[in-house]
Amino acid sequence: MSLEVTQILLDAQSVDGAVRKHAEENLRQFQDHNLPAFLISLSGELANNEKRVESRKLAGLILKNTLDAKEPLRKAELVKRWISLDGAVKNQIKGFLLQTLSSPVPDARSTSAQVIAKIAGIELPQGQWPELIRTLLLNMGGPQMEPPAHLKQATLETLGYLCEEVAADSLAQDQVNSILTAVVQGMNSSEINNEVRLAATRALYNALNFAQTNFDNDIERDYIMRVVCEATLSPEVRIRQAAFECLVSISSTYYEKLVPYMQDIFSITAKAVKTDEEPVALQAIEFWSSICDEEIDILEEYAGDLSGDSDVPCFYFIKQALPALVPMLLETLLKQEEDQDQDEGAWNLSMAGGTCLGLVARTVGDDVVPLVMPFIEENISKPDWRCREAATYAFGSILEGPSPDKLTPLVNVALNFILNAMKDENSHVKDTTAWTLGRIFEFLHGSTMETPIITQSNFPHILSVLLESLKDAPNVAEKVCGALYFLAQGYEDAGANSSPLSPFFKNIVEALLDAAHREDASESRLRTAAYETLNEVVRCSTKDTAAIVMQLVPVIMLKLNETLEMQKLSSEGKEKQSDLQALLCGCLQVIIQKLSASESTKYGILQYADQMMNLFLRVFACRSATVHEEAMLAIGALAYATGVEFRKYMQEFYRYLEMGLQNFEEYQVCAITVGVVGDICRALDDNVLPFCDGIMTQLLKDLSSNQLHRSVKPPIFSCFGDIALAIGPQFEKYLIYAMPMLQSAAELLVQSAGADDEMIEYSNQLRNGILEAYSGIFQGFKNSQKAELLMPYAGHILQFLENIYQDKDMDEQVTKAAVGVLGDLADTLGSNSAPLLRQYAFYNDFIDECLSSDDQLTKETAEWVQMTVHRVVSS
Repeated sequence: MSLEVTQILLDAQSVDGAVRKHAEENLRQFQDHNLPAFLISLSGELANNEKRVESRKLAGLILKNTLDAKEPLRKAELVKRWISLDGAVKNQIKGFLLQTLSSPVPDARSTSAQVIAKIAGIELPQGQWPELIRTLLLNMGGPQMEPPAHLKQATLETLGYLCEEVAADSLAQDQVNSILTAVVQGMNSSEINNEVRLAATRALYNALNFAQTNFDNDIERDYIMRVVCEATLSPEVRIRQAAFECLVSISSTYYEKLVPYMQDIFSITAKAVKTDEEPVALQAIEFWSSICDEEIDILEEYAGDLSGDSDVPCFYFIKQALPALVPMLLETLLKQEEDQDQDEGAWNLSMAGGTCLGLVARTVGDDVVPLVMPFIEENISKPDWRCREAATYAFGSILEGPSPDKLTPLVNVALNFILNAMKDENSHVKDTTAWTLGRIFEFLHGSTMETPIITQSNFPHILSVLLESLKDAPNVAEKVCGALYFLAQGYEDAGANSSPLSPFFKNIVEALLDAAHREDASESRLRTAAYETLNEVVRCSTKDTAAIVMQLVPVIMLKLNETLEMQKLSSEGKEKQSDLQALLCGCLQVIIQKLSASESTKYGILQYADQMMNLFLRVFACRSATVHEEAMLAIGALAYATGVEFRKYMQEFYRYLEMGLQNFEEYQVCAITVGVVGDICRALDDNVLPFCDGIMTQLLKDLSSNQLHRSVKPPIFSCFGDIALAIGPQFEKYLIYAMPMLQSAAELLVQSAGADDEMIEYSNQLRNGILEAYSGIFQGFKNSQKAELLMPYAGHILQFLENIYQDKDMDEQVTKAAVGVLGDLADTLGSNSAPLLRQYAFYNDFIDECLSSDDQLTKETAEWVQMTVHRVVSS
């Protein structure tokens, strides 16, 4: 089969589509019919130095894909499949892989390193392949043996990948010590081969998470830090960059250990920022950004505990470095690239420096201002555009962090100058000026500001400058949209009747629509920004502009209709059509929500409801996922607005609702559709009954599916509650399906206790979904003779509530929902629940805890629960 597999692998990369397809089918059949032989063939191909590099690389890639997948459930299946393989087969494959590390072909070595790490990720946590680390370390040689450089390089690369794949607790400390020793030796300046030193430096980056014990030891930590700092001075640029990446990782992982090294690190980073090549200089700046992130987090966490003698674990590195750090960052702002404003993914020294300066301002607050202002004053009027742009960027960067008292006087002096700069001859300067105006309005404008930046006298001028600049180049106009967005948002709390924005509302809306439909609106995200801003302007509008918002409905509907009339589009044209439809549906959703919030304006929606629904259904017929989401959300808003009248659309809409619930691939669409089912239940009440069989069947299928993303499951449970609340005791027929699902999910939560932060967050979402289901079911059956049907489930529900009460990881939302369900249970089941409640004595402590909560809603809920439970138990 050897020759045959080689040819099939080469054919699978053929430019001829038919040959390629045939080869892929052969590989699939081989894998399905004889997996062990397939895997041995691939690993043998990878190990064979006589074979072509193309077939070897693909063999390794396919091998890797048989061990790992992005989708968690698929990954679990592949892991299980590997574990179940015969030991002799696995040993043969592993032997080939280890052999490949000594291959003279770099691609084969690198691919093998990745596959070894994938297998290690499966086997080491199971206590299998215990000899792997020792075998790899033997490749590094010893006093009497100097192995080939390429073997050392491949081994270090393998160790790096292995540390990325394997959890820290899967390795014994002596193994970690051995790995770190090998890696740090490979990084040493005495290592003459650059490829070995580079592989070692990259391996250390992945191994740092394992090094807690070593960083706790002063001598070992000093040695690691010395080697990393030396590597930042290597003659090879890739090694310097990798070494700085290690420093960035150390700054966040071992912040509290950095005190003895900060002086040296400052010198090293300052030199790199001033004189080194850009990839290295960027990492040197990233080190300081990372320190800022750490200190911002610490200071936020201990915000209420900053007395002089408090035990706040902050070393104020940024504050100490400020006099030297700020001038270094300001210098980088002058190193702009000519076309950086046009390139969405641009990232260069000036952008990194400005971002870091912004983080410095958030870290130290007012202290940054006097260090930055002289630079601004010196450069803001210079003939060179780079100086003017850098000064403006510096000013915009320090607007978040320092106090309004410190910034407001400066902004008041500078505002006219900044507005005039919107007419600068240079596009970069205008782009940054518009961004800076957006930052001024975001952080220094709003009802909470004591001294307003925007007054009755300067507002018309500000607005005329912004609206005129909306006609500028797309990148400038996109930033102007951002400024208008925050300008509108600042008036959010101006009152329900009128706002300073009202006299100009019509002009703003028209200007934004013009910007959104410019010929070049697809450049620099301008169309998206214009619609996002229009949505915010509508959302923050007041009663005196409701008539204009109503006039907007037919305008947006017409534009949506135009997109549906487009014929014979190219694939790029279809994508643009779909993006525009999504924006228009999103805009209609905001308008529907705004107008339906008040009885006096709701008619503005109701008169167009039929036409809107017709358009949304036609959008569904286009079958594009993004549009599907936006149209679905708009329909949810329309259901809320039209209430029981929405039933006339259900017959036609139902099939799209079902399609949304079946959309496992685009799981966000599925999640949004589940939310819309809730909106429809609230709108229709028991009029939703004719569609409940289909909806419940699909929701139960979704919950049972291994393919559906787990994030959709909590909203599905909540949806059970919405349905039960809408149809009341008629939910009876679904109890035998829904209750066991809720029970098993609750039991699963108990088993997964003590997991990582991500799992804790998900557990709380799941708990919340389950609790909302129980609450809706109890309330749906309240005052009904069928309430006793819930008695068999009451014991389990109380047990679930007790488990929640005893879990220290529950968040406030879960606490509130859990105590609410306790009250719902007692309220609905009445005296029947009294014996059970006496049995679960935890509830008294739980209620007491909620009564002393800082959250007012939790406290109020607990008061009602205490009264309800007391009434039931004492009866």
